[in-house]
Amino acid sequence: MTDLYPAADQRELLRQAAAAHTAAARDVEAFLRRLPEVPDPADITEYATLLSREERTLADRQAAADAAGLQLPSVES
Repeated sequence: MTDLYPAADQRELLRQAAAAHTAAARDVEAFLRRLPEVPDPADITEYATLLSREERTLADRQAAADAAGLQLPSVES
């Protein structure tokens, strides 16, 4: 059976992935705003966790963009 609305579904998945990445980036920013002058081990662990989440959501967003037909040529030389 043919899916009548695949493009709209892919665009919605891309919007959701972009929103998740934006939220993850905002969480990193919020953490950095409250970071003490001398980070302790718990701060370093939290930062690593936040960065990992941001990287995962970026990869998810890129995969969703590819699935929605937004493949970009490489900008690397």
